[in-house]
Amino acid sequence: MSNQLLSEAFRRFAENECRGSSALYASLSEKTADDPPLLELAAHAGAGQPVPNLLFGAVHYLLLQGASHPLRRHYPSVVKQPEEDYEEAYVLFQDFCRNYRENLITLLQTKRVQTNEVRRCSYLFPVFSYVYERIQKPLALVEIGTSAGLQLLWDQYRYTYYPGGEGGKRDSPVHIEADVRGDALPILPRELPPVASRTGIDLHTMDVTKEEDVDWLTALIWPEHHDRRELFQQAAACAAAHELHLIEGDAVSVLHETAAAIPETHCLCVFHTHVANQMTEEAKADLFHLIASLGTERDICHIYNNMQDKLLHVDYYVDGQRHEHTIGNVDGHGRWFEWRISDEGRRRGSIASAGRSNHQTD
Repeated sequence: MSNQLLSEAFRRFAENECRGSSALYASLSEKTADDPPLLELAAHAGAGQPVPNLLFGAVHYLLLQGASHPLRRHYPSVVKQPEEDYEEAYVLFQDFCRNYRENLITLLQTKRVQTNEVRRCSYLFPVFSYVYERIQKPLALVEIGTSAGLQLLWDQYRYTYYPGGEGGKRDSPVHIEADVRGDALPILPRELPPVASRTGIDLHTMDVTKEEDVDWLTALIWPEHHDRRELFQQAAACAAAHELHLIEGDAVSVLHETAAAIPETHCLCVFHTHVANQMTEEAKADLFHLIASLGTERDICHIYNNMQDKLLHVDYYVDGQRHEHTIGNVDGHGRWFEWRISDEGRRRGSIASAGRSNHQTD
């Protein structure tokens, strides 16, 4: 990737993803966009990877592993009272990247951005509930880009929505909060939809029972996001206690084999969140084609975003008939989501607000 394209990627990352969420990464990303030596370093990232996330994750990983450098004092995840002089932070960031250049190149070439954003389950729970209400078959979950498979356990978590009340597994130690935006609200089921199986597909799966994998996944969480780290640790403990079927391989080819092994008495539920931006246009087209082909043979749903746009969609086939719904926009970290299915949802004015959450919002 050319320096110009990399520069644009860092500017977009600063403006579209970091603004209002991570002041440190917003500042570092803006300045990196105009720094040719750092762009040259970032160019070592593997093909298709979100380069800013990967570079900042690699630096964060080395700091969390104990790298001795004054940059540490600017990271809230590393020190209890971080300094907020972002001009100084960038000078130290440049120096850190020079001193640890070879270590960073190794990480950029061998690691992948595989966030397990547990809070995204805040919208997966009502979407899967919506699908089950229409298909009335146990759900056979298949997640593309599963990483460690934490989102496969969406039915094992507890949820609080603002407004909208509570749902999920009420005694779960994993508690997820989210704001619901828009004119409609999802109807939260009284009973959890039955899950028949949980399968995850990734080019490189992660294992939460392995310290190195947990350390890397932790490093991908932004320094200021203490609540995300806590949620990840809780969900990782939950995953370690459940049996997940994680497969390494190309999504389309593995999905075809996986679907063939799932009984037609189950609804095949293929889903992926913020993963398709790492797929080629050809791979996206192949996936759409495969889903449509399977839809002529069996009941299936496809939950996705970042395919043709950033909105969250659910397409499902029942008895060969295709149904398409746009759920709405979603926050990348799952702090909020829209619910646009007004004919099936409750009107916002008909539900008493559960109050406001104390998590960070835009």
